[in-house]
Amino acid sequence: MAKMIVIYNEPTNKEGFEAHYHNVHIPLVQKLPFLKNAAVNMVRQTMNTNENFYLIAELEFDSLQEIGQALESQEGKEVAGDIANLMTFLEKPPVITMAE
Repeated sequence: MAKMIVIYNEPTNKEGFEAHYHNVHIPLVQKLPFLKNAAVNMVRQTMNTNENFYLIAELEFDSLQEIGQALESQEGKEVAGDIANLMTFLEKPPVITMAE
């Protein structure tokens, strides 16, 4: 199992971010090929960091290769293109990690 983990800092406009994230971005993500499961977690507390984390998304795939293929697909390009829209609500881009 491989995961793509996306960590967002607190948005400058929470209402706008929430509306766009849940109504536009998540539906695009759900179309990714090879996606096995997706979870969105609201951060309630952090330790050992000064970052103001807000939301963590976990996308599960069978392998890192499938993550790469999903990101290179047309659907993946649409998800990546929508990050620019999310950036209107954020001060900096989300942290993206791949884990196995």
